[in-house]
Amino acid sequence: MERRIVRAQELDFDTPGRRDYFVALEHDSIWGDHLIPMTVFVGPQAKPGQGLVAFGGNHGNEYEGPVVLHHLQRQIDIADVTGRIILVPVLNVPAFRAGTRESLADDGVNLNRAFIEGAGKTPALSGITHRIAAFVRAAIWPHVHVVIDLHSGGGTRFAQVASFHEVEDPEQARAIEETARWFGTPLVMSYQNETPGLLPSEAERLGKITVGTELGWGESVQANGVRWGRQGVLAAAIRHGQLRGTVAPIDHHRDGTQRKVAMVDRACFSVAPFSGHYEEVIPCGTAVEAGDIVGWLHDFDRIDLAPHAIRAGVDGIVIAQAWAVRVVQGQHVVVTGRVLPWRS
Repeated sequence: MERRIVRAQELDFDTPGRRDYFVALEHDSIWGDHLIPMTVFVGPQAKPGQGLVAFGGNHGNEYEGPVVLHHLQRQIDIADVTGRIILVPVLNVPAFRAGTRESLADDGVNLNRAFIEGAGKTPALSGITHRIAAFVRAAIWPHVHVVIDLHSGGGTRFAQVASFHEVEDPEQARAIEETARWFGTPLVMSYQNETPGLLPSEAERLGKITVGTELGWGESVQANGVRWGRQGVLAAAIRHGQLRGTVAPIDHHRDGTQRKVAMVDRACFSVAPFSGHYEEVIPCGTAVEAGDIVGWLHDFDRIDLAPHAIRAGVDGIVIAQAWAVRVVQGQHVVVTGRVLPWRS
């Protein structure tokens, strides 16, 4: 099917059928455009303000999300779509082209910190990354009530998770947690919501059922991460009335081994007190007690000193730790999540 190059105002989210687009946003450095791939499915029962969007490539060096959505744009049959499904395999095209977390070759901005006041609207916030945030706000948010933001660890190793923030509205909170569980990942993670500019935070504030992920690490593509990503997006589309079909629980969701963890308070984060080389002792996904040694930090400039113990800050499960051996002072080299009960 032809993929049309269009401006944002030309997108059609209402006419039944399938449309494949490249959304053109003006390039800052050359006479040309950044082209954001997007596939829009609209079924006969689509309702205003109702639909699902799934994003990949929010960060440019995280690859399970783009791969998942590249598969799904072929797997989903328009004949089975009842509502509205929007797939954006690569949202942050500048960062993806550079293979970096931020848009380093352009404005140097992290898209998942760019959803701030004035993004794409004021001269100080007019670079491509802030304009992508403005595009999402103006073009996509009005048409969806379910948001899936597929991330991977990049330079951080994760016990693969579906993730969300706790929200005040109990009905929204239950829907978010249930949607997250359907990915089938070993862990479902609740995380701190103090960082400004997050795409999921804005979607949650708008009342949308919003789930993120960490499906891999190390700038690779992991088979189980792709499997869980595909399952989660399809389950969300079916269970929230946008896609015809049935879906069954898989893996840790199916067998009852899935656990809910929280990395909200500062005690969950173990910080490198100096720059050095990190050695894993306990792998991600392992249950630990506060004070257990999860890894060692080596200082090869002071070779005669014993390595420094990196300890779990709380009782719980090791969610994440440094992937690259070289770490810098102040880096969160281990994250331990407290185990929480599921919502009733």
